[in-house]
Amino acid sequence: MTQENPFIQMRRELHLIPEIGLEEYKTHDYLIAKIKKLPQENLKIKTWETAIVVRVKGSVGEKTIGWRTDIDGLPVIEETDLPFRSIHDGRMHACGHDVHMSIALGLLTYFSSHQTVDDLVFIFQPAEENVSGAKIIYDSGFLNDYMPDEIYALHVKPDLPVGTLGTKVGTLFAGTCAINVEFRGTGGHAAYPHESNDMIVAASQFINQIQTIISRSVNPMEGTVITLGTMHAGTAGNIISGYASLTGTIRTLTSEMSKLTQQRVRDIVKGIELSYNCKIYLDLDQGGYYPVVNNEVETLAFIDYMTKKQGVEYKDMETEMTGEDFGYYLDKIPGTMFWLGVDCPYGLHHPKMTPNEKAIPFAIEHVGDFLEKKANRLL
Repeated sequence: MTQENPFIQMRRELHLIPEIGLEEYKTHDYLIAKIKKLPQENLKIKTWETAIVVRVKGSVGEKTIGWRTDIDGLPVIEETDLPFRSIHDGRMHACGHDVHMSIALGLLTYFSSHQTVDDLVFIFQPAEENVSGAKIIYDSGFLNDYMPDEIYALHVKPDLPVGTLGTKVGTLFAGTCAINVEFRGTGGHAAYPHESNDMIVAASQFINQIQTIISRSVNPMEGTVITLGTMHAGTAGNIISGYASLTGTIRTLTSEMSKLTQQRVRDIVKGIELSYNCKIYLDLDQGGYYPVVNNEVETLAFIDYMTKKQGVEYKDMETEMTGEDFGYYLDKIPGTMFWLGVDCPYGLHHPKMTPNEKAIPFAIEHVGDFLEKKANRLL
C-alpha cells in the first residue's frame, strides 16, 4: 500500500490535533464524521462525553468481540519536522494513539460492509494517559449494552520492525499507582532550628526509607519499581521550610504486590510523622491502571494464528514496567493486548517519536483477518 492509503492520511489528520484526556473534542468530532460516512445498516453508534462505541451487528450476534483504541494525546512539545506536526501547542501524539485510531477506523470500515456471525464492538476510549478512561467508561455503565465477551487491543512499539506482532500469556504490562505526598510542619529562621521542624529533612528521610521497600519488603524474584519524580520545598536558603511535597509512581506486576507496596508506604509515613512531629498527607491513587494480564485462552489463540500467518513476523515478548489502562478491561473481560512494530529510533512519549506508517495497512490487514475469523467462529 502506498502513502496515499486513506488510513495513513487519517493518521496524519489526527496527528495534527492531539488533545489531552477528556478534552478530545476535535478528535471526537473527526472520528464521528468518519464513522457516519460508513454504511450504517449494521452499525449502532453511542457516545458519552468524548467516548464513542460502535456496535457492528452480526448475522447471529450471540457473542460480542471487542476492539479498543485510545484517542488522547500527551502534554509534549513536538520536535519533529513533519508537514503534519501538531497544531496544538504543547500537545503531541507521542504515544502512537493516532496510529491506533487510524487502524481502528480501518478495521471498522471493513466490517461495516463485511458482516460477521457475531457482533463486533469498537471502543474509541478517551483519557488513557492521564485518568484511566477505561475505568471511567466501564464504571459509568457506558458499555453495559455493548459489553464484549472478549476484548483485544494493540500498542505501537518503536523498537520492533514493521511487520512484527508480539505478546505473551500473563502479565504484559505493570500496574501503576500514583504517589502524592505533602509534608506539613513549622517553618522558621535558619538560625533557630530548634524552633521549627524541617520538612525538607522529613521528606529526605521519606525518600531514603521508601527505597528499602524494594530491597527489604519485596520478594527479589518479583518485579516492583518505586520512582519519586518531583520534589518541591522551600523559598530561600536561610529559611527552614515548613512544607514539602513529592510525587512519584509505584509499578508492580500483580495487584497483590501493589497492595503490599502501598501498605509499606503508609507504614513509613506513620513513622516519619512520629519522628519529625509533622503531619503528612498521603494519596496513593491506582485509578484504573491495573496490570495488563493477558488471558491464556484468547492469547494462545492469537499467538497460534499469528505464528502461522504468512506476512507476519511473530515475536514472544517479555513483561515490561510500562502502564496501560487496558488492564482494567482485562481484569473483568478475557482478552489480550499485543505490540505492533513501528520501527522508530525514538521511544514512546519522545518529542520526536515518528512511527513508520507502513504499520497501519499491515495491522488493518492481519489484525482484521484475526478478528474476522474470531467473529465468524473459525478460531
